Amino acid sequence: MNNKVGKGFESLPYTVNGKVITRFDQRKNIFGRILNDTKAPFHKKSMYRNVKKIITQRIKGYSQIEFAKVLGAWAVYDYFYKAFAWERPTEQNNIMDKPTLGKYPVKDRRVMSEEVKDAAKLYGASLVGICEINPLWIYSVNLFGQPIDVPDGYKYAIVMAIPVDDKLLKSSPTFPACAASAIGYSRMAFCIACLAEFIRNLGYNAIPMGNDTALSIPLAIDAGLGELGRNGLLITPQYGPNVKICKIFTDLPLEPDEPIEFGVTNFCKKCKKCAEACSADAIQFETEPSFKTVSTSNNPGILRWAVDHDKCYTFWIKNGGDCSNCIAVCPFTPSSI
Repeated sequence: MNNKVGKGFESLPYTVNGKVITRFDQRKNIFGRILNDTKAPFHKKSMYRNVKKIITQRIKGYSQIEFAKVLGAWAVYDYFYKAFAWERPTEQNNIMDKPTLGKYPVKDRRVMSEEVKDAAKLYGASLVGICEINPLWIYSVNLFGQPIDVPDGYKYAIVMAIPVDDKLLKSSPTFPACAASAIGYSRMAFCIACLAEFIRNLGYNAIPMGNDTALSIPLAIDAGLGELGRNGLLITPQYGPNVKICKIFTDLPLEPDEPIEFGVTNFCKKCKKCAEACSADAIQFETEPSFKTVSTSNNPGILRWAVDHDKCYTFWIKNGGDCSNCIAVCPFTPSSI
């Protein structure tokens, strides 16, 4: 797939500066910088580095039992990494021979798209949208500096949202909320692995991905799942920002969905609850979004309230786990209404 910057931004619910924005280097996102940015104060520092000390303090919500639940919740995402393989895994825990089926003829892209959405929901997705792949949203290189080159035949992205337990989310930033977030990621891995195999058994190719390969939020916006919020997250009408996003690139002929607008930007201009709730002071209070960046992990050229990911992750280290305060208090999150 070529590196040509996508066009048609004027019809989408976000604004970019086409003269500035380029494909983003994944090494510059906060997790890439943990590995690669030797100047970052959090270089090579796991957010779990203080957990043993935190557990001894006997603070409610930070016990060893609760932390064990966090690590258990990450199990599928962390260990079943073949869920993210570009090609079908060759090893399997199954003694049954599987038939090789021919390529399924797609006569109606709309009908095929509905079948894909039904399958995605069967495997655990709550929201599913489809868009044409804008090459701009594909990372230029991965976390290890290897160029990402998606073949030209892959035209569509299937984008799925997995909601997180909103009751546990209310306890953010404690370990139970961390476990709820981790379960979302493990469910995400399960969902995309199953849907990729569904597509492959129709005779087409599929590249499943979580936070790798391409930027999730702009693809989700393009696929009609929601809009970008002040907290730097996707805001969906159904679940607010309380979702994990996964996606699949495919050459299966599909019909794209239309982006949606339901007033998120204007609402966020007045609300500011996420900025007030942020323990790291990482979310802006400015009324108007801008092209200003506040962290190396911000992709230049996008009109939005840029989040200071350095401050955010530094708090995660102090906390001994991730934080969802900005999600929990968002008025679009059902549990906060």
